[in-house]
Amino acid sequence: MIKLADDVSSGDHVCAVPESVEHLGEITSGFVAHGLARGEKVLFFDDDGAADGLLRRMTEDGHEIGEPLRVGQLEILPEEDTRRTFRTPLPDIHAGITGEVTRALDAGWTGARITGQMHGALDPGASGTLPEYDGLLARLIRENRDSLAALCTFDHVHFPDESIDIMRALHRDHLAVTGAYDDGLLRIVRLGIGHARLAGEIDHSNRPKITSLLHQALDGTLRSADAPTDIGLDMASVRFIDVASAVALVHAAEGFPSTHRLVLHRVRPRVQRILDRCGAAFSPQLAFDDAPPPVGPPGAPGR
Repeated sequence: MIKLADDVSSGDHVCAVPESVEHLGEITSGFVAHGLARGEKVLFFDDDGAADGLLRRMTEDGHEIGEPLRVGQLEILPEEDTRRTFRTPLPDIHAGITGEVTRALDAGWTGARITGQMHGALDPGASGTLPEYDGLLARLIRENRDSLAALCTFDHVHFPDESIDIMRALHRDHLAVTGAYDDGLLRIVRLGIGHARLAGEIDHSNRPKITSLLHQALDGTLRSADAPTDIGLDMASVRFIDVASAVALVHAAEGFPSTHRLVLHRVRPRVQRILDRCGAAFSPQLAFDDAPPPVGPPGAPGR
């Protein structure tokens, strides 16, 4: 069964195979934020600095993390503890997670959910195989179907293709991959008519894709009487843009009719400086907004 990130609830055991580091951040951030919004306790297994990436992405996505971390609703299991977990006998892991669910409910949370980097299961010293760990997690969710959910991510950096194929087959539920462009450097996800989110780095290799995206978005808004007059790009997760790409964005905005604008949302200071040097301040059809762009409904055209 295919599920959306914001459709995962207690009793779900979902598999996702991210296309890139940016995609992994997008998936995990959404899963964790949805659990926090539902009043659930979230346990994240850290390894290889994955928690830093999660917290950064959640901040970029506009999710509050300070209070959940302070009160213990969001708990990061340190890397050494994560690896120790995978060296622990499976029955003890079962008892430990069962206890976590009980403590979450006793603390007043509506349930618990688990995710994180779990490639420690592939280490030579692990107490079980990857399918055995997954079977244990499936059992735990069956036993706690009203109070436990899990997202298992298998990225190509940490998991060999053979293992990924096996884990795909073992999971009944899979996370939907929203329509996107992803070249490993830049990820683009459409948010609705005339709006998209960019994440990663913009350079000569993906510049034509952004230009094409803007042309399509403008054409779509001009053809629709109900479409917004602003074309918006959420740049919160764009860490770098080269000069030629910055110039291309400015020129694209200058080509808009006077009735429309290109609005760049949540631009990072480093990227803003490059855009300013390339004439952004002198382009009347180019605007900046510190707020996120409006998001269309799931079935909106262009998504």
